[in-house]
Amino acid sequence: MDDAARIVLALEAQEVAEEVLHFLDRSGVARVVATAGDDRQLSEAVRQLEPDAIVAEPSLTNDHVPGAAPLLALATRESVATLRGAIRAGAQGFFVWPDDREELLLHVAAMGAARRIPERRATVIAVHASRGGAGCTFVATHLAQAFAAGGSSCVLIDADPAFGDVTHALGAAAVDVRTIAELAPVGDELTEAHLDEVAHRHASGFRSVLAPPVAELEAVDTELLRRVIGVAAGSADVVVLHTGRALDAWTRTALREADRVVEVLALDVLSFRAATRAIESCSLLGTGGRLTFVVGRAIRGEITPADVHRVFGADPLAVLPFDGSVPRLQDHGRLVPHRGRIGRSFARLADALTAAPAREREAS
Repeated sequence: MDDAARIVLALEAQEVAEEVLHFLDRSGVARVVATAGDDRQLSEAVRQLEPDAIVAEPSLTNDHVPGAAPLLALATRESVATLRGAIRAGAQGFFVWPDDREELLLHVAAMGAARRIPERRATVIAVHASRGGAGCTFVATHLAQAFAAGGSSCVLIDADPAFGDVTHALGAAAVDVRTIAELAPVGDELTEAHLDEVAHRHASGFRSVLAPPVAELEAVDTELLRRVIGVAAGSADVVVLHTGRALDAWTRTALREADRVVEVLALDVLSFRAATRAIESCSLLGTGGRLTFVVGRAIRGEITPADVHRVFGADPLAVLPFDGSVPRLQDHGRLVPHRGRIGRSFARLADALTAAPAREREAS
C-alpha cells in the first residue's frame, strides 16, 4: 500500500463518499488519506497532507489551491453546471459515478505511479503507420540514428511487443539480447540503471529497449511500458517509440505519452484511408495538436505528397525518397548510412520534430 496514490476525497453525499472510498481503498492502487464534506475542509486537507490527487465534486472546489494537487472531478450525473465547474477548477478529468469508476481508477493509479518517474527532459516521439509496409520501423530506427548522429542521447523503445520488428531491423536477432521483459520484476522500482542494463546499444550511438520473446509476452503490460517511457524520458534527450499498426492498448499508451506523433504514409489510397480511420479512432487521445505526417518511400504516381495536405489538412514534415538499397540493408539488419541522401533527410526531420516541443517547453 506504500505505492498507492494518496487521495483526498471530497463529496457532499455521505453514502456516495463511502462507496467511492471503499472502491478506491480496495483497489490496491489508491488510499484515501482524508475526506471532506465542504470546500473549507477540502482546502485544509490538501494543505496539510499534500496528496497525489484530489477526487472531488466540482461544487466543493471553490477554495482548491491551483497546483496543489491534480484534481479529478466526480459527479453522480453529468450536467452543464458540473462540467463548467470542473473546467473552472482546472480538473484533469471528469467522471460520472459509478459508470466511469474504472476509468477513474486508471487515472488515480497513473498519478500515484508518477511520483516515482523522474522529471521528463526528453522529447518523446511516437512513430505509427496505419498500413503495413508504409515504413514505420524504417522511420523509427533511422530517426534514432539521426538523433544520435546529431549529438543527442536517444532511446528507441519497441512498443510493438507482438512482432518485435526493431530487433530484426537493428540486426540484434542473431545475438543474445536483453528485452523489456527483464524489467517486469522491478516494477515500480524501475530506475535509469535498470533501463541501462537491458538496453541494446547500436553502433550508431543510440540505445534500444527491445520487445520480448513470444514466450515472455505475458510478463509485460502497458503500465510497464509507461514506466519505461517515463524513466527513459528522464535520462535522455529524445525518446523514439516504435508502435504497432493495430490501435491496441500498447499503441494507445505510446500515443498518449508522446509529445509528437508521426504518422507514416505511403503514397497510395489504402494508406491514406487507413490513416484517416486511425486518426479518427485516436481523436480522444488528443493526438490532433501533436500529429504530423511523413511520406516514406516516395515514388512518382497518381498520388503525390501534395495530396497529404488535401486529405489531412497539413503538409508532410518530410518526404523520404525511395532508395532501392533499403530492402537489402534491412534484410541484413543494417541501417542506411546517415551521411547519404536519406540520412540527410532524417537529420532535417529530427531537427523539425524537436524544434517545436523545445519552444513549447521554453514558453511554459
